[in-house]
Amino acid sequence: MKDIKVLAINPGSTSTKIAVYQNTEPIFLKTIKHTPEELAPFAKMTDQFEFRKDIILQQLKEADIHINNLQAIIGRGGLLKPIPSGVYEVNEAMIECLRNSPLGEHASSLGGLIAHNLAQSLPSVRAFIADPVVVDELSPIARVAGHPLFERISIFHALNQKAVAREFAKSIQRKYEALNLIVVHLGGGISVGAHNYGQVVDVNQALSGEGPFSPERSGTLPVDQLAKVCFSGKYTLNQVLRMITGEGGLVSYLGTNNAYEVEKMVKAGDPKAELIYHAMAYQVAKYIGEMYTVLKCEVDAILITGGIAYDKGFVEWIRERVYKLAPIHVIPGEDEMRALAINGIMVLKGEMEVKQYQ
Repeated sequence: MKDIKVLAINPGSTSTKIAVYQNTEPIFLKTIKHTPEELAPFAKMTDQFEFRKDIILQQLKEADIHINNLQAIIGRGGLLKPIPSGVYEVNEAMIECLRNSPLGEHASSLGGLIAHNLAQSLPSVRAFIADPVVVDELSPIARVAGHPLFERISIFHALNQKAVAREFAKSIQRKYEALNLIVVHLGGGISVGAHNYGQVVDVNQALSGEGPFSPERSGTLPVDQLAKVCFSGKYTLNQVLRMITGEGGLVSYLGTNNAYEVEKMVKAGDPKAELIYHAMAYQVAKYIGEMYTVLKCEVDAILITGGIAYDKGFVEWIRERVYKLAPIHVIPGEDEMRALAINGIMVLKGEMEVKQYQ
């Protein structure tokens, strides 16, 4: 294949990112923002399927991108069962799991569903996902939670963390598999991963109840207080789950899940906004320190990435607490769209083996 075109789809909690790559070059990039009012009518994340698919098709049409010319569509992976890192072809088993995941809901699950739906209507187009959020490389000791009824699990921003780590390694002419890194993803959710020679041996469960709080997630809560809330009779199970994921973090304190809006509130002198935003950075720094001990205090670099990494003030709050641990490299935004597209292209070229989800 001399000319390969791949559509990458990356649904996030408050946005849908799409990109069309021709070979390794992007020919179309678009971030579609979704307001809370637009998403409010949908009770479940999967209920947003038609809404997001229609917007994607509309944007491609307006950009004069003809989907009939695609060879593959690759979506960000969702809440599947724990699986090794890699590229997977979307099949019926995966679709069933994305629709009815026992792990809960996440916007990324829509990536595989939309990719498969669009590919079905096109001749000879394949649908993939790559490095889903359930990539699991935890060490056995990291799984122990503290009670036999519970186990720590791996749900994090695997695609972006892996892509950023590999690009950093390349930039210093080292192999990713030869480095110890702490990678921090600052987005709608926040994940802090310990990368030990190519394996993420520990990471906070960034979706629903562990780690720093984030724009819309509560992170680790005081468990005795949480138990009392659960049995208070004031809230249903679904209401408590929404407190943890979707209606926690910044949005619960400040009424917005937009970190840029909070940044502006801080700069305008809002004392409550400054306290809460600073507390979020404080918690991120604490988890960096935790992963530093996981890697036995031998860390080549701390990489800070994601959308909030554009906020220099927020990053400085983190830096001032962890700067003595290891060199800090700030890589704002994310490389997820390129990572998705390149993974799909490598499969089509036969440079990477596609895996089957079972």
